[in-house]
Amino acid sequence: MYKLVLIRHGESTWNLENRFTGWTDVDLTPTGVAQAKAAGRLLKAEGYDFDLAYTSVLKRATRTLWHTLDEMDRTWLPVVHSWRLNERHYGGLQGLNKADMAKQYGDAQVLVWRRSYDTPPPPLEAGDPRS
Repeated sequence: MYKLVLIRHGESTWNLENRFTGWTDVDLTPTGVAQAKAAGRLLKAEGYDFDLAYTSVLKRATRTLWHTLDEMDRTWLPVVHSWRLNERHYGGLQGLNKADMAKQYGDAQVLVWRRSYDTPPPPLEAGDPRS
């Protein structure tokens, strides 16, 4: 029987700063590295063994996978990197503080932008460096 194991990336620098990240390619914090290593140790202790790994192309996800596989002694596994696994794109919210946006637009609207499948966040302006 096949098993699918999903792991969220460890804490990123923008998680720490409470910023919308989306496709902005930020790195893990030292806590995020420790979280990824702990996940690898736990998976190994529970007897998980994998044939293949998938990750987004964002460094926070890729590095989480590296540290996890290293702790499992499985760094040799084939890895598929796909942009289709990237976090959702937050448009004009990327890089902005979540609490500040909640104050400006209200908690309910920010929740809709964060979790809705059919209501996108405000778009980026043409030429915005975050695009």
